[in-house]
Amino acid sequence: MNRRDFLRASALAVPALSLFPSDLSGISRDQQPGKMERRSLGKTGVMLSVIGFGGIIVRDVTPEEASAYVKMAVDAGVNHFDVAPSYGNAEVMMGPALEPYRKNVFLSCKTQKRTGDEARRELEKSLRNLRTDHFDLYQLHAVTTLSDVKTILGKGGALEAFLQAKSEGLIRFIGMSVHSAEAGMALMEAYDFDTIMYPLHMSSWHAGSFGPQLLDMAHRKGLGIISLKSMAKGPWPQGADRSKYPKCWYEPLAAGKRSEQVCGLLSPTPLQTL
Repeated sequence: MNRRDFLRASALAVPALSLFPSDLSGISRDQQPGKMERRSLGKTGVMLSVIGFGGIIVRDVTPEEASAYVKMAVDAGVNHFDVAPSYGNAEVMMGPALEPYRKNVFLSCKTQKRTGDEARRELEKSLRNLRTDHFDLYQLHAVTTLSDVKTILGKGGALEAFLQAKSEGLIRFIGMSVHSAEAGMALMEAYDFDTIMYPLHMSSWHAGSFGPQLLDMAHRKGLGIISLKSMAKGPWPQGADRSKYPKCWYEPLAAGKRSEQVCGLLSPTPLQTL
């Protein structure tokens, strides 16, 4: 599959990126703040901005910086905010920053816990940290192995806790974040999930057909597709200088100024040119 085919096939995915432009000079004049394109999140019918706010951005920043980053995103038209307990103190920082906008945004969170009791405890803690009474989307985080899948789906597994929480109004939609095709396909076969989040970029697409398998199945089942690492080149080379993008866990595409615009918020001073 060539680049054109990849872009056509993945056009319906909503990228939830830990990225946001720091230099808007290269963006056309008709792309004004607050006018960001939105796409339907699969069968949920929810319209989300094509770029999401990855919560790792507010890890280890001041409350003032967190509020500034969230406001900048909202002003630019972003309405999807995603975070997870594994992002350090990001939940604690995002909670107060997002509180003024909570009723108008789509908030998603995740858990890496695989048993029901553990998942429920982490869900309740995340709700407290983020100062909200529900999540629009709650996701199984970083599911990779079939052993994970077996525990999640089994008696007393995380999915039971998700379903109970949904019945209580604590969760609107149930999704998954996966890092292997076999895990993603097994979960989609076993339960009617609302969304799937996984790495969707040229590198993973061409390496072992990871991308096409999941994308095709998700389309057939009507899942909302949220892409991870959309601007990834690959893993950081050993010894690479990562100081420019300290919160980026992969090496972003080196595309000159365009790469700078897309990866801006991962730099130490993300607001300097705004």
